Amino acid sequence: MGSFRQLLLVAFLLIAALLGGTALRAVVILDRLMAQSSTEAARALDLSAAVQSLAARTTAMERAARQSLILSDSVLRRQFEAEAGNARAAVDRMVKEGLPGADTVAWRAQLDTIDGWMDGPGATALDRERAVAAAFRELGAINSAISGQVQALIESRNTALQEQLGASRARLMQQVVLAIVIAVTLAFALGIWLARPFGRLEAAIAGLGENQLSQPIDIPGPSDVRRVSQRLEWLRLRLTELDEDKARFLRHVSHELKTPLAALREGVALLEDGVTGELNASQREVARILHQNTLALQRQIEALLRFNAAAFEARQLNRRPTDLLALLEEQVEAQRLQWRGRGLAVSVQGAPLTVPVDADKLGTAIANILSNAIRFSPAGSTIRMTLSQAPGVARIDIADAGPGIASADRARVFEPFYRGERQPEDAVPGTGIGLSIVREYVAAHGGQVALLSDGAGTVFRIEIPHAR
Repeated sequence: MGSFRQLLLVAFLLIAALLGGTALRAVVILDRLMAQSSTEAARALDLSAAVQSLAARTTAMERAARQSLILSDSVLRRQFEAEAGNARAAVDRMVKEGLPGADTVAWRAQLDTIDGWMDGPGATALDRERAVAAAFRELGAINSAISGQVQALIESRNTALQEQLGASRARLMQQVVLAIVIAVTLAFALGIWLARPFGRLEAAIAGLGENQLSQPIDIPGPSDVRRVSQRLEWLRLRLTELDEDKARFLRHVSHELKTPLAALREGVALLEDGVTGELNASQREVARILHQNTLALQRQIEALLRFNAAAFEARQLNRRPTDLLALLEEQVEAQRLQWRGRGLAVSVQGAPLTVPVDADKLGTAIANILSNAIRFSPAGSTIRMTLSQAPGVARIDIADAGPGIASADRARVFEPFYRGERQPEDAVPGTGIGLSIVREYVAAHGGQVALLSDGAGTVFRIEIPHAR
């Protein structure tokens, strides 16, 4: 089987050939129609100009002819002959452009008659002038008939051009629709054919992102998809090794640190108890500082171990149908002494909602956020916990009335061991892993946790996907 790139290239070339051929044909047809339209427009303009010229020449001929007969002026006679020649040329142009010949034959005959009246003795000049005037009136009627025929000819040509344009547009539209249908069919078939391996690739990548490393990755498909599958399997094995190395390293470090730390704590305790002799004030201050730092170091080591354990346990969920409202009330009750001791109130709102989750791990995540809210809330305030539903997810909002999280800390609030700048003065400093554990446990459920508030007060939102 060829590679995905080769198959995709072939499909794109086929689609491009279809659409390109249709577009090229459309351009050829458009050019031909534009040329034909320009030609017809030029012919129409020429016919209109000839009609206008004929009318103007007829008027000039009549004036020159009648004045020539009355005044017996040779100059006017030559002017009449020149205008007559121009008029005949205009009629010839119209005939050449396709004007029917009946009216043009009558026009020439009438002009010949007028030309005959122009010659004769001077005594008959007035009679001949009246005859010429009558003949020109008949010639004007013929001019009107010719003008009507020219207009009809232009309209018939425009109608024929519009019909041809409509037929060409219909044929072109059929070809475009056919090309689009074939292109969409090819694209749809290719998409269906590639959907399964790419869907499996997506699922495999999502599994790696969620630290689900126990299932081997083997995805059939085109050759390059197979190569990606093999690289993902290599990555899965590598991540498994790294997880094992990290766990071993943490166990080793914690073991190596606990023994000297315990000895250090015992030694500091002996100094504070005066076993080695009475300490002066400066020495007692140094011993106190050492004692505090050994306790802080012990808390950090224990926090590191808890975080490592949480990251490992997040991959081993024990899902069972759980009423999330009851789970929230359970966590509130478990910390009743803490929030009542600080003069706080906690409200739980929402309707019962059963979702398959690991109640212990999700409960730990909720408890960690509630514990933070208790630490940061001022006395007399209320912590609000709200359970609701959105399309496809169960939503838990936990809001306090504390000082909020500084804007500089918002991007890092879920990082392990990171503590923001706004810390309560009357509480023991936290370890900075509570929210990290929240993120691990929520992500293990396929959900997400986000910080919503900005400024006074803090609102954390947990969203857990579920089938409605």
